[in-house]
Amino acid sequence: MVENVIWPAALDANRSRSDGRRVSLDLAVEDPTVDEIAKAVQQVGYDVVIERDKTYPREYEARGRVVVKDADDATKSDLLGAVAAYMQALRE
Repeated sequence: MVENVIWPAALDANRSRSDGRRVSLDLAVEDPTVDEIAKAVQQVGYDVVIERDKTYPREYEARGRVVVKDADDATKSDLLGAVAAYMQALRE
């Protein structure tokens, strides 16, 4: 059972690669929330658990994280790319 963790910083267009962004700027969105990330992951087809009290190590305030369950068939970068694309579609 593979569990992938998606932090909001990984999809945040306001962050640099060295600050934790894991997708390209054309896929990144402004200030993503864990609820938006969870909705996008569910659209991709995986189960999620939202942990709101977690803090990304490079941040000071807790924005939470999303744990993706049973993502055996996708790499983390593929998963992040698909989630970022769905988040852009949700915001339009």
